[in-house]
Amino acid sequence: QVQLVESGGGLVQAGGSLRLSCAASGRTFSNYAMGWFRQAPGKERDFVAAINWSGARTYYAEPVKGRFTISRDNAKNTVYLQMNSLKPEDTAVYYCAADGAGRYRLAGDEKAYDYWGQGTQVTVSS
Repeated sequence: QVQLVESGGGLVQAGGSLRLSCAASGRTFSNYAMGWFRQAPGKERDFVAAINWSGARTYYAEPVKGRFTISRDNAKNTVYLQMNSLKPEDTAVYYCAADGAGRYRLAGDEKAYDYWGQGTQVTVSS
């Protein structure tokens, strides 16, 4: 089992920045590739970004490429999502997730992830 707790969400103006953190506990953090997803009101949960176990490889959804950066610190059991140039359409609850079956793969499908945090709200005002 892996427990995940997100933090860092909040209200920000368009063009601003936020950094989300996801702290993991339980099993060895470096055994897991990690992902970030988001869910806007009335919409399905969408993939945002993924990172492999070492942090050497990353994968982004098109809407966030060039604006968001995923990273991890295995010594701190934490994965981050740096969000720059935020837009109102980035407003959503953001979730981190751990891929229990693959340290190496970068999955954009939420079905690949076994463990989820409770989410943190990000609101971008225009």
